[in-house]
Amino acid sequence: MIQTLSDALAERNYDTLTPVQEAVTHPDLRDADLLVSAQTGSGKTVGFGLAIAPTLLGDAETLGPAAAPLALIVAPTRELAFQVTRELGWLYAKTGARVASCVGGMDMRDERRALERGAHIVVGTPGRLRDHILRGSLDMTGLRAIVLDEADEMLDLGFREDLEFMLGEAPEERRTLLFSATVPPMIATLAQHYQRDAVRVTTLSDKGQHADITYQALRVAQQDAENAIINVLRYHEAENAIVFANTRAAVNRLTARFSNRGFAVVCLSGELSQAERSHALQAMRDGRARVCVATDVAARGIDLPNLDLVVHAELPSNAETLLHRSGRTGRAGRKGLSALVVPPKLAKKADRLLKTARIDAEWTTAPGADEILRRDEERLLADPMWDEAPTDTEAEFAARLLADRSPETVAAAYLRLFRSRHSAPEELSDPNARPERKERAPFGPSSWFALSVGRDDRAEARWLLPLLLRTGGLDKDAIGAIRVQASETFVEISEGAAQSFEAALGAGGELEKGVTARRLEGAPDLGRPPRPRRDDDRDAAPRPKPRKPAAPAGGNASEAPRPPRAPRPAHRRRAARRAPGPRRSRRAAPSARRRA
Repeated sequence: MIQTLSDALAERNYDTLTPVQEAVTHPDLRDADLLVSAQTGSGKTVGFGLAIAPTLLGDAETLGPAAAPLALIVAPTRELAFQVTRELGWLYAKTGARVASCVGGMDMRDERRALERGAHIVVGTPGRLRDHILRGSLDMTGLRAIVLDEADEMLDLGFREDLEFMLGEAPEERRTLLFSATVPPMIATLAQHYQRDAVRVTTLSDKGQHADITYQALRVAQQDAENAIINVLRYHEAENAIVFANTRAAVNRLTARFSNRGFAVVCLSGELSQAERSHALQAMRDGRARVCVATDVAARGIDLPNLDLVVHAELPSNAETLLHRSGRTGRAGRKGLSALVVPPKLAKKADRLLKTARIDAEWTTAPGADEILRRDEERLLADPMWDEAPTDTEAEFAARLLADRSPETVAAAYLRLFRSRHSAPEELSDPNARPERKERAPFGPSSWFALSVGRDDRAEARWLLPLLLRTGGLDKDAIGAIRVQASETFVEISEGAAQSFEAALGAGGELEKGVTARRLEGAPDLGRPPRPRRDDDRDAAPRPKPRKPAAPAGGNASEAPRPPRAPRPAHRRRAARRAPGPRRSRRAAPSARRRA
């Protein structure tokens, strides 16, 4: 290995290389094109940085003055491009390399000036890099190596034309390294067309599960999904945690909920500007925020330090997304936890996802309030401050405090102060318990009224109820059953309200124009006559067909005089306007015109 890079690794406490880093830096692959498959978080960035070093430096330990770029690194997202820029910056710092970034959302003029000053390595996103090539600000003639990081994601995001354009513009003698979590047919085709006898390198294990990530599937009651996430965050108190949701609306809702509960939270979604995204990630990196709520697309390629916990607030759509989400933790040898929140209706889907991803998850329940409070006590007792000797001022205050308060009172107050700085845990329901159906209390003594409208008049309970409340001066609790029949409707009204309702009707009993009500002596007969059996139907005599009205002399039946049509009441006119279905055309249908 080149000494300047070895020194940079030593300063970062890289005692041993990861499997992918060892594989791509093998001496036999020094000049070969590579098609590499490795798990997320396996150290790929440092890996390809080491792999292209001999191509860029040769036998030297430092680079000459910056001019046209020697290496081009293409990443699918802005966050990943910035991450790669930072990693290569410290890795190549002792070589004198100048690393420039070209990503969408940033000022293109600043990028163009940086390229004009010269750069050894350029890192960027496909669309912005293509723009620079077309404008002539990115010189491809001096390229010795091109790296496509997470190539499968770039193809999924629709960057195939941009990638093919850049590979076609690069010198034919350059090295091409493709890093991809999976190798679908499109990646194989890309490698076949733009690589020279690429060597296939894979460090994926047969089990498919990241060894440093523990998976949990948390059974929760349907109504406790968000409360369970709060308890998971409280129980683990991770230095950094990310909560994944499927939509922007869910991200905004969860962010507001966590903020109200006292969590230091930021969000990442597609509606944020690049500046807002950068500020959110920086808040996570410097400790001002500890929880990030994000969608899948917004979180592609982000690498947060000390990310110990990933929570799937909503299940991902496929196994690849599950692995990609979970791969945000368990990086660089650190242990991580990936927790799926699984309501009863999604248990089968979660089981299929885990099996497809070949993940062995622990099925358990979310931590309850008592578990969290006990965990708080353990964290309090394990705090290293207990081993620190008190200062003179602290000892004086402690003596004065113990003179006024008992040790038990002081300890209890300290515990309450400690808990007050944290969000209170949620009480969770049993995820296996069926929701109890509340039995409706008997309505009590009542009277029945008959309204003069029914199904034939398009009467419905949804517009009769407001009419009764408004005109009859009733409360909703005073109305019991509403039974709509063919020609009238029966309404049950409590005995205490029946008298005032009857008084509100007046002498004519009119609720509204065209709708009257009358009090019944007892309960109406709502039973339906029994339907005759099919055998009886076959034995029954056939019904006589209705006869057409006789035509008047000298004319036909259609010209027979009809009785005058009574005007419809107001409620029927409103119901007709509200009735679903296509409106009748005022013009006659073509078939009707032909018959006329």
